[in-house]
Amino acid sequence: MTNQQFDTIEQFSGATIQHGKMNERIYLMKLNDADPKKLIVELDRLAQIQKYTKIFAKIPVNKADYFYEHGYTKEGEIPRFFSGSTDAVFAGKFIDLQRKTASNQDELDNVLELAKSKQTSQPELRPLADDTVIRVCMPDDASRMSELYKEVFPTYPFPIHDPEYLCDTMATHIMYFCVEVNGVIVALSSAEMDRKNGNCEMTDFATLPKWRGNQFALHLLYRMEQEVPSQGIQTVYTIARAVSPGMNIVFAKSGYQFGGCLINNTNISGTIESMNIWYKPL
Repeated sequence: MTNQQFDTIEQFSGATIQHGKMNERIYLMKLNDADPKKLIVELDRLAQIQKYTKIFAKIPVNKADYFYEHGYTKEGEIPRFFSGSTDAVFAGKFIDLQRKTASNQDELDNVLELAKSKQTSQPELRPLADDTVIRVCMPDDASRMSELYKEVFPTYPFPIHDPEYLCDTMATHIMYFCVEVNGVIVALSSAEMDRKNGNCEMTDFATLPKWRGNQFALHLLYRMEQEVPSQGIQTVYTIARAVSPGMNIVFAKSGYQFGGCLINNTNISGTIESMNIWYKPL
């Protein structure tokens, strides 16, 4: 496995951002109470200093005009994302214009068309075998979880290869789920909750190669959807690799709606890839 220097998550001018050389970008994760006008200037300055090629922002729709006026374009949106009422906009500013164009656009279009053709309101789940269980992961699982993630993803935008990171996030805002066959973890996923705003990202899906084709991702997603409403979650979503037919089909089959494509956005599996947004109100 390649050594990674993960991007930093920090408080920045009142907002929460992730930035670094791995993704060659700034990700405005939460605007919080930051002044958009001042923040936009500071983000530009940071990008210039670090020579980043993209700034990517997840913001309430009522703040989006500030960003559009400063070179951002809308890449996606999720209705009623914040507290079940305010829409979220995903906006990108491309400092390097080459990053604005996906070299594999035809392939991405084909994957999206295929996924939409499979769209249903509720997936048909095959029963799990008697030796297979789905459960919530515990801190004792972290080492086995990190090994599985290392095997499936050579690179990843967050340090899921690190057991300490898995334990720390498990204790605060992420529920991890696993598929176990005869006591061996063969597939994983996570529900990253923003309890304050009532939304949750369904993410970190990974199945060991020999166990693919068993609908484990569909089963994990269904289980997570049963769990998160008790945490105050009203809207669930994902940011999935746009080139991956499997994951896009999983969300389309599970009643999710397409919310847009984030072009050349995320370093995953060794290269910077475009990502599709899918969302669903619970």
